[in-house]
Amino acid sequence: MHQYWFWIGNFPVRAYSTIFAAAFLFGLGAAVYFAKADKKPEYVPHLWNLAPWLLIGGLVGSRFWQVFFFDWQYYSKHPGQIIAIWHGGLSIQGGVAGALVVGIWYIRRHKLSFWTMADIVAPALLLAQSIGRDANLMNGDAFGSPTHLGYGLLYPKSTLAYQTYGNQPLWPAEVWEGQADIILFALMLVLKQRRWPKGFLFMFYLVGYNLVRFLLEMLRGDSPRFLFHWDAAQWTSMPVVIAGVVITILLFVFERKNPMASNP
Repeated sequence: MHQYWFWIGNFPVRAYSTIFAAAFLFGLGAAVYFAKADKKPEYVPHLWNLAPWLLIGGLVGSRFWQVFFFDWQYYSKHPGQIIAIWHGGLSIQGGVAGALVVGIWYIRRHKLSFWTMADIVAPALLLAQSIGRDANLMNGDAFGSPTHLGYGLLYPKSTLAYQTYGNQPLWPAEVWEGQADIILFALMLVLKQRRWPKGFLFMFYLVGYNLVRFLLEMLRGDSPRFLFHWDAAQWTSMPVVIAGVVITILLFVFERKNPMASNP
């Protein structure tokens, strides 16, 4: 775990920032690939045009979620840290929400199919999120709670994880989430081999990821707890899972009435 790769004079090249940038670029590359593989080449120029807007929307949404939903207790006392995204603190769920708002705006403006675009980017999102969890690991944030079992991750003294729990072994919550994202990514590649209603792959992403996130949040040790001892990520995940299941059922009902509406 290294928060800095190296220094250029007094300027630190941070592991978090560079891995986050790599996650976005690899995700974009994957989306372009899947657009071509799905025989939707007309969406490729839109992906390139939409990418900067998605980045901005994702950054704003992820920081908003982190500050106001996940850790307002801290940021209310340290308002100067609200814009310090280079220290970490970007919520994946908020990033998806922010990017979704921007994406809907762009899609409506250019009269594209929302579900087609959503299915194209779904596997790319899982790939990018998996890489992004490596940024959390290197930065020492998004960490787990103490295992109390004599084994677990030990973080350097410079990290927030160490400042929170000291030299206690912690659950590798962020590592397991990144691995779960890769498993979901592989499952989605298998699912892509047959026809599904438009929007199914995106719903698989939303339900699958948020269900995994809900379960792994039980091991997290960096967020305040609320009703039912759930943290903000769990309160975000469960409504998405429920809504995703309902929408998936509706997609299948619609596809049964309109067989030509399915994806190849």
